Amino acid sequence: MKIVHTIADLRAALAPFQRPAFVATMGNLHDGHIALVDQAKPLGDVTVASIFVNRLQFAPHEDFDSYPRTWEADCDRLRAAGCDVLFAPRETDLYPEPQTYKVHPPAELADILEGHFRPGFFVGVSTVVMKLFSCVFAGKPEGVAMFGKKDYQQVMIVRRMVQQFALPISIVPGETLRAADGLALSSRNGYLNAQERSEAVELSRALQALGQAVKTQGMAQRETLEIEAMLALSARGWKPDYLTVRRRADLLPPNEGDTTTLVVLGAAKLGTTRLIDNLEV
Repeated sequence: MKIVHTIADLRAALAPFQRPAFVATMGNLHDGHIALVDQAKPLGDVTVASIFVNRLQFAPHEDFDSYPRTWEADCDRLRAAGCDVLFAPRETDLYPEPQTYKVHPPAELADILEGHFRPGFFVGVSTVVMKLFSCVFAGKPEGVAMFGKKDYQQVMIVRRMVQQFALPISIVPGETLRAADGLALSSRNGYLNAQERSEAVELSRALQALGQAVKTQGMAQRETLEIEAMLALSARGWKPDYLTVRRRADLLPPNEGDTTTLVVLGAAKLGTTRLIDNLEV
């Protein structure tokens, strides 16, 4: 595996190739990241991963400085997975001057759910993804980028960004990997103590129960069922931001009698750790 830090060195490493398959990460890799690398490998002629903790998507009160950085272990995992090129830019490599040009996704998609509770988050995500794409895919006729479906809203925003800017990149969603008890794998799971870790699966169980309740009792009861789901999770000591049923197509609330496919999404804090999850129903 070739490790490069500058944009020039990355482009030189990728010069012989025509169809990169790319996985963007912030490091602290788990099996879900490696699954994305595994899925990417047959889709291109070179497999590229990036590790970059993107300051732009962290609010001042969030965990940028304390976000886990596990460089040696990450390199070992990517090397074992058969990754060909690792792009690990320093902040001054990717942002040599203040990033005053930014990508602002539409408010109706980016300012709901995660965007409501983390204002500006998707501006930071969209901007860094666009910049990483320009580094990896510059001069290439086509390419593929894998994104995990655990970050459901993020996948949708990136896919629409690629469509609107006519980028020659296929966005391929990877299914959420889960621990044996059903907890979605996440880099932030490492913040949980033993008691919190055993409790953490209750978020996915609450989403399952909410999805089943809406299918059983009907869309007219959706808002009541969402409130009940949040109260039940709160009673277990969580601080939920949202547990909600939305349309997969646009993440808007479904109407009564809506026959479109749905997704149940949730975000809640357990102790000091904020977890997100979703289930398509």
